[in-house]
Amino acid sequence: MLRVVVESASGLPKKKLGNPDPITYILFKGETKKTRSINSEVNPVWKETLEFDLKGSPLDSSSFIDVIVKDFETIGKDKLIGSAKIYLKDLASGQAKSLPSKNLALLGDSGIIHFYIPYMSFIIIAPVNIDSCFFFIFKIRVRVIEGRQLPGNNIKPVVKVNVCGETHRTRIKRGNNPFFNEVISFYTIFHIPGLMYLIRNYAVIVNKVKIYIFICFTSFIFPQIDIGYIYDEPAHCVMRKWLLLNDPDDSSCGAKGYLKVSAFIVGTGDDPPVEKTDRDTDSDDVESNLLLPAGIALRWVTLQLKVFRAEDIPQMDDSISQSLKAAFGGTGDKKNLVDPFLEAWFAGKKICTKIIEGNANPEWNQLVNLHVKFPSMCERIKLTVYDWDRLTRNDAVGTTYLNLTKIASSGGEVEEIYVSLFLTAETGEPDVGFLPAFGPSYINLYGSPREFTGLPDPYEDLNFGKGEGAAYRGRVLIELSTKLDGKADTDVEAISNDDILVAQKYQRRRKYCLCAVFHSATMILEPGEPIQFEVSIGNYGNKLDSTCKPLASTTQYSCAVFDGNHYYYLPWADTKPVVAIMSFWEDISHRLDAVNIILNIANRLECNITELKTAVQAKAPDLRLAEIWQKLVSQVLEDISRLPELEGKANLTTLDIQIKKLRDNSLKSIRTAAERLFQDGVDLKEAMATIDGWLDKLKQLAEEPQNSMPDVIIWMLRGEKRVAYSRVPAHQVLYSVLGEQACGQYCGKTQTIFLQYPMDKNKGSKLPAQVRVNMWLGLSTHEQKFNAFASGLFTVSAELYENQAKVLGKWGTTGLLNRSKFSDVTGKVKLKHEYFLPPRGWQWEGDWMVEPQKSLLTEADAGHSEFVDEVYENQTRFPGGEWKDAAEPYTDVNGEKSHRPDELECPPGWKWMDEWTFDDKRAVDERGWEYGITIPPDDKPKSWVAAEKMYHVHRRRRKIRPRKKVAGGTARKSTGDSEDWEFSTLVGWKFHKKERSSDSFRRRRWIRKMAPSDRVGASAIFKLEGSLGIDTEGKGDDKGSKSDAINLLDANTPNVSCVFDQGYEYHLRVYVYQARNLMALDKDSFSDPYVHVSFLHMSQTTEIIKASLNPMWDQTLIFNRVEIYGDPQTIARDPPQVVLEIFDSDQVGKDELLGRSTCPPLVKLDPGMDTPPKLLWHPVIHKGTPAGEVLVSAELILRNKTGETDLPLVPPKRGDKLYMVPQGVRPVVQLTAIEASVHIWATSVGDIKPFFLCKEMYTPPIVLKVIDHRPFGRKPVVGQCTINSLEEYRCDPYGTVAEVAMTSKGSPFRDILWVELEVTKLGSQEKETIDWWSKFYASIGEHDKCGPYLQKGYDTLKVFENELENVTEYKGLTDFCNTFKLYRGKTEDDEDDPTVVGEFKGSFKVYPLSDDPAIPSPPRQFRELPDSGPQECVVRIYVVRGIDLQPKDNNGLCDPYIKISLGKKIVDDRDNYIPNTLNPVFGRMFEVSCFLPQDKDLKISVYDFDLLTHDEKVGETVIDLENRLLSRFGSYCGLPQTYCISGLNQWRDQLKPSQILQNVARLKGVSPPRSEDNGNTLAFNGQEYRLSDFGNFPANKELHQHLGPATERISLHVLRTQGLIPEHVETRTLYSTFQPTLSQGCLQMWVDVFPKSLGLPGPPFDISPRKAKKYVLRVIVWNTTNVILDETSITGERMSDIYVKGWMPGKEEDKQKTDVHYRSLDGDGNFNWRFIYEFDYLPAEQLCLVSKKEHFWSLDKTEFKIPPQLIIQIWDNDKFSLDDYLGTVELDLHHLISPAKMPEKCNLKMLEQAKASKSPLKFDSSKSLFAQKSVRGWWPCYIEKDGKKELGGKVEMTLEIVHEKEAEERPAGKGREEPNMNPKLNPPNRPETSFFWFTNPCKTMKFIVWRRFKWLFIGLLLLILVLLFIGILLYSLPVRTGFASAEVMIFYGKLSLLINSLFVFYSFRTTFQ
Repeated sequence: MLRVVVESASGLPKKKLGNPDPITYILFKGETKKTRSINSEVNPVWKETLEFDLKGSPLDSSSFIDVIVKDFETIGKDKLIGSAKIYLKDLASGQAKSLPSKNLALLGDSGIIHFYIPYMSFIIIAPVNIDSCFFFIFKIRVRVIEGRQLPGNNIKPVVKVNVCGETHRTRIKRGNNPFFNEVISFYTIFHIPGLMYLIRNYAVIVNKVKIYIFICFTSFIFPQIDIGYIYDEPAHCVMRKWLLLNDPDDSSCGAKGYLKVSAFIVGTGDDPPVEKTDRDTDSDDVESNLLLPAGIALRWVTLQLKVFRAEDIPQMDDSISQSLKAAFGGTGDKKNLVDPFLEAWFAGKKICTKIIEGNANPEWNQLVNLHVKFPSMCERIKLTVYDWDRLTRNDAVGTTYLNLTKIASSGGEVEEIYVSLFLTAETGEPDVGFLPAFGPSYINLYGSPREFTGLPDPYEDLNFGKGEGAAYRGRVLIELSTKLDGKADTDVEAISNDDILVAQKYQRRRKYCLCAVFHSATMILEPGEPIQFEVSIGNYGNKLDSTCKPLASTTQYSCAVFDGNHYYYLPWADTKPVVAIMSFWEDISHRLDAVNIILNIANRLECNITELKTAVQAKAPDLRLAEIWQKLVSQVLEDISRLPELEGKANLTTLDIQIKKLRDNSLKSIRTAAERLFQDGVDLKEAMATIDGWLDKLKQLAEEPQNSMPDVIIWMLRGEKRVAYSRVPAHQVLYSVLGEQACGQYCGKTQTIFLQYPMDKNKGSKLPAQVRVNMWLGLSTHEQKFNAFASGLFTVSAELYENQAKVLGKWGTTGLLNRSKFSDVTGKVKLKHEYFLPPRGWQWEGDWMVEPQKSLLTEADAGHSEFVDEVYENQTRFPGGEWKDAAEPYTDVNGEKSHRPDELECPPGWKWMDEWTFDDKRAVDERGWEYGITIPPDDKPKSWVAAEKMYHVHRRRRKIRPRKKVAGGTARKSTGDSEDWEFSTLVGWKFHKKERSSDSFRRRRWIRKMAPSDRVGASAIFKLEGSLGIDTEGKGDDKGSKSDAINLLDANTPNVSCVFDQGYEYHLRVYVYQARNLMALDKDSFSDPYVHVSFLHMSQTTEIIKASLNPMWDQTLIFNRVEIYGDPQTIARDPPQVVLEIFDSDQVGKDELLGRSTCPPLVKLDPGMDTPPKLLWHPVIHKGTPAGEVLVSAELILRNKTGETDLPLVPPKRGDKLYMVPQGVRPVVQLTAIEASVHIWATSVGDIKPFFLCKEMYTPPIVLKVIDHRPFGRKPVVGQCTINSLEEYRCDPYGTVAEVAMTSKGSPFRDILWVELEVTKLGSQEKETIDWWSKFYASIGEHDKCGPYLQKGYDTLKVFENELENVTEYKGLTDFCNTFKLYRGKTEDDEDDPTVVGEFKGSFKVYPLSDDPAIPSPPRQFRELPDSGPQECVVRIYVVRGIDLQPKDNNGLCDPYIKISLGKKIVDDRDNYIPNTLNPVFGRMFEVSCFLPQDKDLKISVYDFDLLTHDEKVGETVIDLENRLLSRFGSYCGLPQTYCISGLNQWRDQLKPSQILQNVARLKGVSPPRSEDNGNTLAFNGQEYRLSDFGNFPANKELHQHLGPATERISLHVLRTQGLIPEHVETRTLYSTFQPTLSQGCLQMWVDVFPKSLGLPGPPFDISPRKAKKYVLRVIVWNTTNVILDETSITGERMSDIYVKGWMPGKEEDKQKTDVHYRSLDGDGNFNWRFIYEFDYLPAEQLCLVSKKEHFWSLDKTEFKIPPQLIIQIWDNDKFSLDDYLGTVELDLHHLISPAKMPEKCNLKMLEQAKASKSPLKFDSSKSLFAQKSVRGWWPCYIEKDGKKELGGKVEMTLEIVHEKEAEERPAGKGREEPNMNPKLNPPNRPETSFFWFTNPCKTMKFIVWRRFKWLFIGLLLLILVLLFIGILLYSLPVRTGFASAEVMIFYGKLSLLINSLFVFYSFRTTFQ
C-alpha cells in the first residue's frame, strides 16, 4: 500500500481577482486521486491521506508520482497552478520506509507543497526476513465485553481499538458499567519493520493494541497490549481478561476503571480458539483476572554504541578532477573518493554519526545512544555505512548486524530468548546472565564487489544486507554496552579521549600468511575466455584494488577443456597454481581456537549421529546398535574438555569472559548428561532427541560474534570480469599452536568448494564451477609450520610474453599496433627483460628461457571423443550475375582464410567417420547455401538468409566431416614451432601451437625462475610480498620508462606453482541404483530423470528413465583411469566428492535440473580389499530445499602399475554399454506379495509378486498412476502418487485378521426399524422448557441455558472443538483405507511445486512369499470388499451456528447465510440470511440425496448477503462423505447415550443397536453377540455385560418414558465401549480461496449419512433457533428522598426540581421519565408514576434480544443480546439550561440489589453487599426479578465526586415482570394514563410549595414573595402610610382662622379613611394566608 499524505502548501500565486481555490491531484501509474478544494486560500492546509493499492506488487526503482496543484473551478476546467514530480527510488530500495517531502517547490515558482509518503509493502507468502523486517499475515480479533467502575457521571463510553494505525470502535453506551459484547476484527497484511522477534519458530508482529475508552467525547483513557504478549499465550489468545485503564498523561494516577476483553491472533496454519461466551461462568473478581504480563515488565535502557573508526572503505564517488589528472598521467587518489557516515537502526529508531568527507579510513569517535525498552522484541542492531551525496541519494557501502541473542544471555541457555537480562546488574550474580555487550572489536562489512563504476551497481542490494555479500567492503571498530539507569541527554555525543586510548590496544596488528593451492577446477559450464582465480582476505589480494601491495593472489590464466561428456575443466595437470597472501589483522586466536575446538566436537558428534541413524534405519542388530551407541557417547566424553584459558590475553573484552563462562557451563552440562547416559541404560529412540539437542547446542556455542577476521573470498575471473565466488570463514583454515583440535576444519586440507553467482536468483540451479583447494592460514611467526602441511615442489618464476605480427608474409614487430614487443599475458602492460629484479630475499635461478603455458594452448577437439571439422565454401557475384568462387574460397566461420577440405588431414589418434558433406540442418536451401549482401565498408555480409534474391552478392555453405578418436591410438605429438611460438588469427585469447596460413599474430612465453636466498621449504613463498621490482638505472633515456614502471608495480607479480613429480592413477566406480521423491517437471506428472556424475575432470551420464519420479537406474559408471596428484594417504583421508546432478530430459528446450547431491567415495589403496561400498540414501537438494533422495555409493581404487588384474570383476552388463550394480553392492531381494484394495473407484484387488528388497531402507516406493482413457487410444496420466515407506503396510498373513469392508454391514438387515416404534410426542409444557438447544447447551456446560433438561435424565452430546477427521483417536476417518494426494507436474505458467489434482483411496498389505512354489500362498487379507457400484444415500446436514466469521461489510460485520454444494446439487439458503453478525445462530437442517463415491465431497459455504452487489464468500469447508460412510468408527451417524423410541432424542439410525453390534462383531472377526435374560444380559467378544452394570448410564440420570427395549439398550451400551463415534457436534474451520491457510471463522455442525438401500432413516432433529418471548417490565416510581438539593432559589433556599428517568440498555430510544416534583426543599419527591418497557427475552439464556437498525439507511435490523438491566437516574429539571444530573442506580434484573424496606436503611453499602454476594457460578432465584415477578422497596442512587461515590438520593420503586399474555390480561398505562390500573396510581400528595413559578403567579406571590419578604412589605407600607399621614398633616395645617374648623373636619375624614384602609389590608392578608 502506498499512502500519500498531502499536508499543506504555501506561497501559491494569487489570481487577478481574489485568491485561488487550490486542489491537489496525485497521479501514480495511471491512477489519479485528489484532495478537497480549499476556498480562497494561498496557504491551504489539506491534511488528507490518499491511498494507492499496489495489488500485491512492490514498488520498482523507476516509480514516481506526479503532484499537480490546480485552481478549482465550479464551471469549466480547473486551472493549473504548479506541478512537481517525486521519485520513489528510496522507498523501492528499502533504504527509507517513508519519504517526507517538505518544502517541495512547484515548477514555475508557483509555491511550495508539503508531503509525507509512507510505504507499506505487501507480500502474500510465508515470512521472509529482509533488513530485520518480517512480512506476515495475521488476523487480530478483539472482543470488547464490558466495562466496570468507569469514572464520571452520566457518561457515554465508547471503545476504540487501534492496531497498527487501523482503528475501529464499538457502539456508544451509557453508564459506568457498560456492556458491549462486540467483536472488532483486523484482517490486514502487516508490514511492521524492526519490531519483531521469533518465538517457537513463529514470526510474531510486536506492536501495540491500543484500546481507547472515550467518555462523553471529551476525555479518554487507554491501556496498551503487546501483540507479542498475546501471541505468546496458549493458543495465541487471552480470553475474558480484565484490563486496567489508566490516564496516559498522568502516570501517577490510579486505576480509571476496568475493561473486560478477549483477544486472539491467528496466523497461517493456526486454529482460532473457541471462546465460551457464558457470562455467568466468568469470574467477576477483577483483581485476580487482570491482564498482566507474565514474568517481568519492560524497562527503559540505553544501548550505548561507541563508533570509533572504519577502514578499507571502497571508492563510492567519481571525481572529474581525479579523472583528468589520471588522463594526463597523474596518480589520482581514488581510494578517498567516499564521504562515509554510519547509521545505527534498532527497534524503529535510527541515529547517524557525523559525515567525514573524502576519507576511506574515517575516525568518527562518537557515542550513539539508543534509548529503548528492554527486553526488546527486536533482535538485531542494524549498522549500515553510507556514502553521503550532495545531490543524489546516499549510497550504501555495506551493512552488518549485531545480534543481541549472541551478545547477551539470560542465564546460560543459548537457545532461550533473553527475558530477564537486566537481572544481572541488579542481583550481582555473575551466573544469572549478562547484558548486551560487544567489543571494542572490528565488525566486517560485505556487499557487492569493490570495483567502482559510474554505472548502476547490479548487486547494490547486497550492500543493504539483502543476501550474502560477495566481497569485503571494509570494517568498523565499535563497542556496545548497556546502561540501565538514566537517560542520555543527546542521541550522539563525542567519545572521551580516555576511551579512545583504551580502544587503541584492540587495534594491534600481526602479520598473517595465507597460502592456497588449487588442485583442480572442474564442472565449468562454458569455456569462454581464459579463467583465473583470485584469493583475497579483506582487501589484501584484491588485484583490482590499489590500496594494498600487489601480492601473488591470482592463478595463471588457463583455457577450459571439455571433459568429454558435459562440463569443462582447467588442464593444470601436474603443475598446480598457488597463491600466497600476506595480511595484517588483530590476533584473536583466543576466540577462534575455542570456536574450532567446539566445531570439531560437533563434527565428530554429527558423524556418529549419522552412523547411528543409518544403522537404526537399516535395522541393524541390537549388538551393533549398542556398539555404535557406546562409541558415540565415549567419543563425546573424550572430546569435551575445558576450553583454553583467557588469562594473559592482551585484547580481552567483557563479552569474551562472559562467553567463556557460558561455553564452559554448557560443555560441562553436556558432559554430565553424557556420563549419565553412558552409565544408565536408556531407550535408544528416547536418547536420540537428547543427542540431537547436544549437537544443536554445540553449533550455537560455536558462533563467535566478535570475529573480526574477514572471510577468505575466492573469485573466478573470466578475462577481467568477476563471474562467481565463494566465501570461506577464516577460522576454518586457521592454524593453531594448541594442537590439531584447535586448528580449523580445513586447515592444510584439501576441500571441495562449489562457487556461486552473486545474487543468484536461481539459487544454485546453475553451478559456475567446482574447485578443490588446499588452504593454510597462520601467523607469520608460525609460517615454518606450513612446511608440514605442504606437498609437492613449490616454484616461483617471473614471466613475460614476446609478441610479433605478420606483415606481408613476414613476422616482426611492425604490425603490433597498440601492443609492445614484450608484455604481460594480457598484452596491456609493457615489460622488458632487463627491468626485472627479484623480491627481497629472493635471487634468480638461471637465465630467461622460453616455456609455453600449456594451459592456454588448447585445441578445439581437446577432450572430445567425437569432433566435426568444418570449412565454409564462399562464392560471390554481381547482382543478377553468375556465382563464382570468392577471393578466399574457403574460410572459417568468422570469414578468415582456411585450408581447402581436401588439404585437411586427419590428426594422429583419430579416424574419419564420413566424407565431406554440406550441412543441411541449418537455415539453408536444399543445397546448403545461405545468402547475404555486403554493405561497404564491410567485405562480408552481417546476416544470412536461406532464400536467394537477385540483389544477393555473397553466399556460403558449411562443409563438415566428422571424425572419431581411436581407442588406444597414438597421442598427437607436438608439431608446433621449434621456437615455442603460439599462434592466433587475431589478437586475443585463443592461441594454438601449430601455425596456420591465416595466422597474423604470434607470441611466446619467457620465464625466469627464482629461489629463496635464505630459506628452505614451501614457507619461503610468504616472502613474495609486493610486485617484482624494476631496475631503471641507465634506462632513463628509454621512452616511456616511467609509465612502464608504474604499470609494472601495479600489476606484475611472480607466478607461484606447486609441481608434483608423480601422479597416481585411480579406478572409480559409481553405483547409481535408484532415486525417490524427485520433482515432477513434466505435464504428465512425471519427469524423465538421468544423472550427470562428475568426479574431478571426468564426468559420465546414466541412461534416461522415462516418466518416473522414483527411477531405478541400477547402473555402474566406471571411470577407468583417473589421474590424481598427491599423496594417496591424503586422498584417502579427504577424497574428492562424487557430484551427482539429476536432470529432467526434455525433447524440446533445455533439460531442467531436478537437484544435486554429493557422495564421498570409499578409497581403497589396496585393490585387494574385500569391503564393498554400502548403498546409502543421499539427499537431493534443489534451490536450497530437499528435492528427493538418491541411493548411491562409490569406490575409488588405487591402480597398481602392474595392470588391471587386481581390479574387481567387471559388473554384469545390461545391453551393450550399460553396467549393472554388481552383487555384493546391490541389495538382496525377496519375493513379496502386495494386496491392494482401491476404494474410490470400482473395487479391485491385485496380488503383485515383484522382487522387493528385504530391508526397509532399500525398499523401492509404490507408484500410483491414474490414467485417463480417452478417445483414439490416448491414455494420459492425470495424476500420480509415490508411497515411500511400506513399513506400516507390512503384516503377517497368518497372524492378522482379514479386513472386512464397512459397506457390507447392511446386507443381512433389510428390515426398517421405524415400523416397530410407537412415537410419543413431547408434552406442550415440556416443549416450552426443553428443546434441542437445551441438549446443546447442557453439553457445552452452559447449564443456565438448558433449563430442566439434565434433571429429566436426557442425553447429552459430544462437542468437538475441531473437525471430526482431526480427532486423533478416529485416525482421520481413513481407518478403512489410506488417502494419497495425486500430483500433477508443473504447468506452463507454474514453475514451482506440482499441484494436487485429486485423491486416491486404497489400502495395501505387504507380506513375504516363499520362493518354494510348492508352498501354498497365504490367505488373502482383504475380504468382503465394498460394492463397486455407486450407492444412493440421504445426507442430512445440521448447521448449528457460526463462530467469529470474517467481517465482509464496511461496518465490520457480515450478513451470513449457508450454501450447500454436493455433486451437481446446490442448496442456496439466501432467503434466510442473518443480518449484521459475526456469530450467527443458523439452526438449519438440509437434506440432500447423492450417489457415493461420485458425490463424495460435501461443500458447506458461508456467504455474505449483499443487496446490490455480488454476494461475497466468507469461507467454506469440505467433508468427505465417503470416509464418513465407510469408516469403521461409525461416523455416518453418531451413537446417542440411550436408546429412545420417542421424545427429543428419538433413535434416528436405520439399524437397531443390536444389528450394528453384529456388524461390529463381523468386522472384528469375533462371534456374534448373544442376548439372555430378556435382554438384560449380553455376551460379546468373550465378555458378559449386564444392563444393571451400566446403571442409568450415564450416572445421575433418571429413567424416563422414552426409553426403548432392554435388548437394544444394552446393545447400545456395549457399542459405546467399542470406540465408536458418539452423537456429536463438530467445529469446522472455514477457509477461503484467497487465503487458503488462514481461518475465516468456524461452523459448528454435523452430518448424518444414510444409505437408501437400508430403508428410511429416523426423523431429523429440530434445531431451529430459539425464539425470544415478549416480556413487559413495569416500574412504578413512588417516592424519592434525600435527593441532593442542587439549586438555590432567588430567595436563597436550597431546592431541586426532581424527576426520575429510566431505561433499559439497548432500548435507549424508549427512555421514560416522571413528571417533575418542583421545589423540593428537603430532597423528597412524590411521583406515583409508571414506566412500561416491552422487551424480547430468552429465558433459557437469560438475555434480552435487541433488534434495531444502526442507521436510518440500514436495510436490516441488527440483533444483539445483552443482559436485562434497568438504569434509574434522578435529575434536576431546568427550563432554560441543561438539566442537572443528581444520581443513578443500575439494576441487574437477574442479580437484583435487595431493596430496603425503609428509607433509613437504604445506603451505598447495599451496592457493595450486592457485589460481594454475587456468585458467578450459582444462580440465586431469590435475587432474580424473573423469579420473584414483583418487588418493592428503596434503592440508593450514587454520584461520583473526586473519584468517590456519594449518595445522590434514594428512590422507592415497584418492579414487576409480566409475560405478554399476562400484560394483556392485566393492562396498565404509562405514567398515570389510562388504563390506570394494576395498580391504580393516584396523583401524588405533594406539598403546596411544589409548583412551577412561571405557571402559578399567585402561588409564587404567596409562597415565594410574601413568605420571604412579608415583614419588609409591611414595614414599607407602614412607612408609606406614616409619610403620607405626615404629608397630609402638613398639607392640612390651617392658614387662616376662619377656615380652621372646616380644615379640621377634613383632616379627621382623611385619617378615618387611612384607618379603614389598614383594616382592609389586614383582612386581605389574613385571607391570603
